[in-house]
Order: sequence, then C-alpha cells, then structure tokens
Amino acid sequence: MELMAHPQVSIGAGNRAIALSPTRALLVYAYLQALDVMTTLAFLLAGVQEANPLVRQAMEWTGSPLGGLLMVKFAALLLGLYCWASGRLRLLQRANVFFAALVAWNLGCLVLGLGRVPHS
Repeated sequence: MELMAHPQVSIGAGNRAIALSPTRALLVYAYLQALDVMTTLAFLLAGVQEANPLVRQAMEWTGSPLGGLLMVKFAALLLGLYCWASGRLRLLQRANVFFAALVAWNLGCLVLGLGRVPHS
C-alpha cells in the first residue's frame, strides 16, 4: 500500500483547533476501538447486554463475547485503514468524535453503575 502525503488536519470548535496528521487520526481511531472493546467487556461482565445487534450477532456466531468483539473491531480497523489510505480524513475524524463520545458514555455508565453494586 502506498503511503499518501496529506496536509495537517485541524479539528475543534471556535478558535481552538487541534492539528492531527492522518497517521495520528488513525492511531486515535485504533486506540478508541481498543477502549470500546474494554468498556464493552466491562459491561458484559456486569451483566449488561450488548446494545448493538451487529455485535450481538457476531458474539453469537463466534460463540464468544471476546471473539465477536474482536471480529467486529477488526472490520472497523479495516474501515479506518481504508479511510486513512484513501484520504477520507473528515470521515475518520467524525468516527473518532463518535467513538470518543461512546467510550465516555460507557465509562460514565460504568462509574454510575458501580455505586449501585452491593458490596460484600
């Protein structure tokens, strides 16, 4: 695969912008995918069902929550690589914002849920 030269990409609100190179945007995407796997596993260990029907189906198909998650996240990483290689950086940035919000939501729910767990 040929590496493409891309200009710096700025994201942010107002006058404050964060410059991300395409490679950094891809690394952030991969990191967020890993965090999503970990927070999803934490939910599953707490007895919460997976909300995404595609992920639920992958878990059933592989016979393992971890196997299903890894299969879906492998496909997500391939899509991220495609966005990076084809220069679709705006799409990759939007995916990063979505997954950052999702991980933050998951962590918030986990923290709030820990307060309800009876301690022995």
